Amino acid sequence: MSDPLTIDPGTVIWSLPEPQRAGKPLLLLLHGKGSHEGDLAGLIERLPGDFVVSSLRAPLQEGPGFSWWVGEVPSNPSAAGVGLAVHAVLAWLDALPFTPPGLGVLGFSQGGVMALQLLRTAPERVGFALNLSGYSVDGVMPHDGELTQHPVFWGRGDADVVIGASAIERTARWLPAHVELTAATYRGVTHTISSEELDDIHAFLVARL
Repeated sequence: MSDPLTIDPGTVIWSLPEPQRAGKPLLLLLHGKGSHEGDLAGLIERLPGDFVVSSLRAPLQEGPGFSWWVGEVPSNPSAAGVGLAVHAVLAWLDALPFTPPGLGVLGFSQGGVMALQLLRTAPERVGFALNLSGYSVDGVMPHDGELTQHPVFWGRGDADVVIGASAIERTARWLPAHVELTAATYRGVTHTISSEELDDIHAFLVARL
C-alpha cells in the first residue's frame, strides 16, 4: 500500500498572518494540473476580504509544477484516484490550529474537480464549492443525496478545448440534479479565468457571507 498523500503546510500561501485567521470563514484555493500554489494566489486581491484565503500546493510533482493526481484518464479520473488528494486536504484542515466558522473551496481545472469532490466527500464541513473550468467525477458518492442545499458555482469558457466534451456533458447533467447550482459559460474564453468570471465569482462569494 502506498503512503498517503500530504499537503506541505510550509508551501501554503495565506491572505492573512496567523494571528488574524481565527473567526473568519476559510476559502481554499486549489490550482490546476502542473501548476503551483502561487497561481491562484493572484486572485486574492479580487476576492471578498471577509474570507481568510489559503492557496495550497498539490502533493504530487508533475513536470515543473504539481498535480492533485497523475496517471488517470484525462477528463475522467477515478473517484479513488481523486480521493487520495481529497483526504490529504481534509487531513491538512484537521491539523489547523483553528476551526473556521465556514469553509468553501475554489479550484481551477484539476483543482475545480477537487473542489467539487471535497464537497461530495465531506458536505458537513464544506459549505460551498467553485468549480472553474473543471468537471464532476463520474459515479455515485455516499453523500450525494445530501448536497441539495450546498451552493456550487460552475464557470467555464465555451472555447475551452482542454476539458473533454463528455466530461462537460456529464457535469451538466450531474450538477443541477444534486446541488444549488450557479452556472455560467463565457463566450470566446479558453481554459482560463476571465475578468467577467472574476466578477461573478466575487458576487457568488459575497452571497455566501
